[in-house]
Amino acid sequence: MAFDTIFLNARFDDGLRHHLAVKDGRIAAITSVDERPAANETIDLNSALVVPGFVEGHIHLDTSFYGDAWKPHKPCPNGFNVHERVAFQAENMAEAAPMDVRARNQLDLCIGHGTTQMRSHVMVDGSVGLKSLETILRVREEYNSLIDIQLVAFPQSGILASPGTPQLLDEAIGLGANLVGGLDPASFDRDVEKHLDVVFGVADKHGVDVDIHLHDMGTLGAFEIEQIAARTRALGMEGRVAISHAYGLGDISADYLKTIADNLASSGVAIMTNAPGARPFPPILALRNAGVTVFSGNDNIRDSWWPYGDGDMLRRATTLGYRSGFNIDEELRAAFDVVTASGARALRLEGYGLRVGAKADFVTLNAEHVPEAVVAVPQGRAVYKGGRLAASNGKIVGKRS
Repeated sequence: MAFDTIFLNARFDDGLRHHLAVKDGRIAAITSVDERPAANETIDLNSALVVPGFVEGHIHLDTSFYGDAWKPHKPCPNGFNVHERVAFQAENMAEAAPMDVRARNQLDLCIGHGTTQMRSHVMVDGSVGLKSLETILRVREEYNSLIDIQLVAFPQSGILASPGTPQLLDEAIGLGANLVGGLDPASFDRDVEKHLDVVFGVADKHGVDVDIHLHDMGTLGAFEIEQIAARTRALGMEGRVAISHAYGLGDISADYLKTIADNLASSGVAIMTNAPGARPFPPILALRNAGVTVFSGNDNIRDSWWPYGDGDMLRRATTLGYRSGFNIDEELRAAFDVVTASGARALRLEGYGLRVGAKADFVTLNAEHVPEAVVAVPQGRAVYKGGRLAASNGKIVGKRS
């Protein structure tokens, strides 16, 4: 029986070349270059470096203005303040292009750079109801042949502070959201336990995972992390909970960090960081060495929180490495792992990687190996989803559903 497609001369990170045989959208065989299985289609990769598709672990498809009219950034008068940023976002959203148009622009950008798996947070609270989620669900369906997308019901305006939000989060899961989120239980909602009661209550009721935004700094943020880990263990949800940002891990003592890292590892709670500029962020190697899964995402792309972002998870690996002081090859590979395999582990992805039985989702790069790719961020990539070309040279070429 012939395979659907044989990809010739795929070079892996170890420098060895292989042929990849694909059947029904999955890698069915990996052979040496001396073997050439029969296939209906042959594509020669010409010894390009082949890596798994990138995992965008934290993004906001509903609030990006990428491709829309430029929105000048509005600074907080007295330093970073989540409440003020949420208010600025509401003002900007009222004047923005239609949400589905902006979401498609952002998806085209991310897929063009090599993202094949994504987790997006979508506003679900008393300020917008379920409207944003309904829009993004339709867009997700349009793009399901090009990218796999998990959606988090995200209470951007708080849970206790926004009337009706607990019920909306419950309804959002029934509507099609994959996870339930939260936002700064202490500083935003002013009640850690009641906030977590809602988040973990919805998760437990529907059997879904949790991903909580946590911007709180220092010992307050660390305390909230410990409470989230305790909830995770109490409900037997190890491996199914993530904390996004966790800035507090970046400004506590080394001894306290070690204690919390061990706690996170034993609780199976993953940490997402995008290494934002001018802010403390979780120390990647210290957490990884303790056994914590660390993953990443672009987070905001040209929205009300900052004007930056290009949707490229390989460049995000560069940023992680640069801000962490990574220089040796082993460290550069760790930065790459954060945007690939560790992201897949945090998102609990089925069939990820360059192995027999995995989905044929991969990217070709003009680099000698992964460390060079992280520092050079080569362009001219080809992106394959299920063994079919999804994007080339930054442009979508695959068909939407």
